[in-house]
Amino acid sequence: MKKLILALPLLLAGGMAQADEGMWQPHQLKQLAKELKAKGLKLDPNKMQNLDQFPMNAIISLGGCTASFVSPQGLVVTNHHCAYGSIQYNSTEENNLLEKGFVAKSLDKELPAAPGSRVYVTESLTNVTDQITGSLDKNLSGDAFYAAVEMNEKRLVAECETNPDYRCSVYSFHGGLEYYLIKQLAIRDVRLVYAPPSSIGKFGGDTDNWMWPRHTGDWSFYRAYVNKDGRPADFSADNVPFEPKAFLKVNADSVQENDFVMVLGYPGRTNRYRTSDEVENNFTWSYPTAKAYREKYIDIIKSVAPKGSDARIKYESTIAGLANYAKNYGSMVESFNKGNMLERKVKMEQDLQAWINASAERKAKYGDAINTLEALIAKGDEHKERDMLLSYLGRNSMMSVSRSLLRLAHEMQKPDAERDQGLQERDMPRMKQGLISVNRRYDAEVDKAVILYFMSEYAKLLTSEHVAALDKFFGIENGFDEAKVKAKLDMMHANTQLDEEAVRLAWMNKSVDEFKASDDPYIQFAVAMYEFDKAERDAGKALYGELQRARPAYMQAVIDYKNSLGQPVYADANSSLRISYGSVKGYSPQDGLVATPFTTLEGILAKYIPGDEEFDMPAKQRELIMAKEYGPYKDKKLGTVPVNFLSTLDITGGNSGSPALNGKGELVGLLFDGVYESIIGDWDYDDDYNRSISVSTAYMLWVMQYVDGADNLIKEMQVIRSK
Repeated sequence: MKKLILALPLLLAGGMAQADEGMWQPHQLKQLAKELKAKGLKLDPNKMQNLDQFPMNAIISLGGCTASFVSPQGLVVTNHHCAYGSIQYNSTEENNLLEKGFVAKSLDKELPAAPGSRVYVTESLTNVTDQITGSLDKNLSGDAFYAAVEMNEKRLVAECETNPDYRCSVYSFHGGLEYYLIKQLAIRDVRLVYAPPSSIGKFGGDTDNWMWPRHTGDWSFYRAYVNKDGRPADFSADNVPFEPKAFLKVNADSVQENDFVMVLGYPGRTNRYRTSDEVENNFTWSYPTAKAYREKYIDIIKSVAPKGSDARIKYESTIAGLANYAKNYGSMVESFNKGNMLERKVKMEQDLQAWINASAERKAKYGDAINTLEALIAKGDEHKERDMLLSYLGRNSMMSVSRSLLRLAHEMQKPDAERDQGLQERDMPRMKQGLISVNRRYDAEVDKAVILYFMSEYAKLLTSEHVAALDKFFGIENGFDEAKVKAKLDMMHANTQLDEEAVRLAWMNKSVDEFKASDDPYIQFAVAMYEFDKAERDAGKALYGELQRARPAYMQAVIDYKNSLGQPVYADANSSLRISYGSVKGYSPQDGLVATPFTTLEGILAKYIPGDEEFDMPAKQRELIMAKEYGPYKDKKLGTVPVNFLSTLDITGGNSGSPALNGKGELVGLLFDGVYESIIGDWDYDDDYNRSISVSTAYMLWVMQYVDGADNLIKEMQVIRSK
């Protein structure tokens, strides 16, 4: 294993990335220094790689989105869609903050964020590969290998989390070739400070999602609070704003075409080193199927919960998430069908195998890496239709809650160190917060309708794919009777007490025997499904254990092969801190069309449709644009205020809310989306079409000052100008 680890620092030796491709780990910045300086970076790359140095120590994670500190008083800026759940959480039919927006004029007016909200400040990254897999017997069975890796991870995490202020996790890189222990300060008193109305923050809605030209004001502000000793604490009126070691200055001029930009953030997942079999399965079956399920899910919610109703408000965040990925999947399939990614993947694997076969030493080292991995992938796809249906069926609130609680009861019978990850004592506060927030995203009528639809789809599967316990519980062993199943669901929702917060929390401390004795219908459902659920988890662990050995062997072969060709290698995104860099630049999406890199205030006015759910706008904003009231935010070249801009930054989901920085490390925009043609970038990078979309700081400040009256926040931030 040491040979594998020692090879990784040399990954870039064979050459730099072509164009602006790559989501680089902080320790790789010193190897990128020459190229970064040539492109326009003014900061010292060697200092930038240090997490306790600016600007890295100003970049934070929200656990799914990125954000950054923008004042010495813990003020945090991120995307509107990243704060959407908190805006929704504080909204009611009578006081709908999604519609009218929210500005806290003073600290005491700030609102608690949604339960479970966190601000994570990364403090250290440590290579722990030797401690995870260095001494493991490679002949262990899949489940034994999985258990050994998990035990080593839990041991390191326990040693790292010396007090509840910190959250530590072990992250896998290159499919398990490397492991890093990441330590984060976890601030748990997070408050909503400012959110523009959705007519600004979500302007364009689903229609404009992933599209260019774009005119979305996708920003919101949180504030991180700690106790008077400066340590993380639960919400309290006595808490004070967190004082970060660094914060970003806000450049009111934003950017010009061809300017250098970089983005620091926590990109979620990319799949650029997946096999041809995985590519084919995802683009020809998984994505089209998931897209259809998500669209149907949205239709069900909208049909049951009228717009503006309390039920619809509860599900607005769910709808937004479903719609975003449905459009994402559709675009990826469309791009896949137009391109030749699969053919290039197959060709690369053939060339890789030929390169391996050309050397006895390489044959001995890599062996049958491709075939072994492909066999395991095929094994995991054996029940893919059933597995996907069951995953969507299980997304509803009551089924999910009851099964999670029963699994916790079983895990609590074990010593803490032996429990599954996610169900240890360290995880209980997060689980509790999740249970508390259920009712803010739950309506019984919507829940029942969703279950009924996916049960009807499940019933269409081949009998051999059915789950005996599920069929027996709903009485569909001899065929699906919709009226009968509907009556069963009506009874279950009428008689369950899991829709009550206090009851859900009480079940966190009950025994397995108490679950088995319960007459709550959803608890009974969880008990009926437990053996099947456990068998599925056990099989999944065994398979994953096999993959934990096969994927690293394959990736080492890919890395060495690419280095032999002088090609760069960076790890797939995995929600850890990364940096991407590029420039402000338009593109040509199709023959005869050229997209310029900026949109403007006048473009918002051109799209405006009075009363429309997606393209309405505040009257004050409309009046200001018509009067050309640009204030100090007018761009001289554009003659107006820039709204959104394009750049070549290489990003993916999780980068939402990431700060776009200029060469001096000043905030010039907030990244929030990519163009339609670049969605497939999770799998395949194309310099001609890869474009990210950011909202400009000029537009953000213009709205804050002239539309929403958030002058107090502008004064709190350090706003500067380039000239």
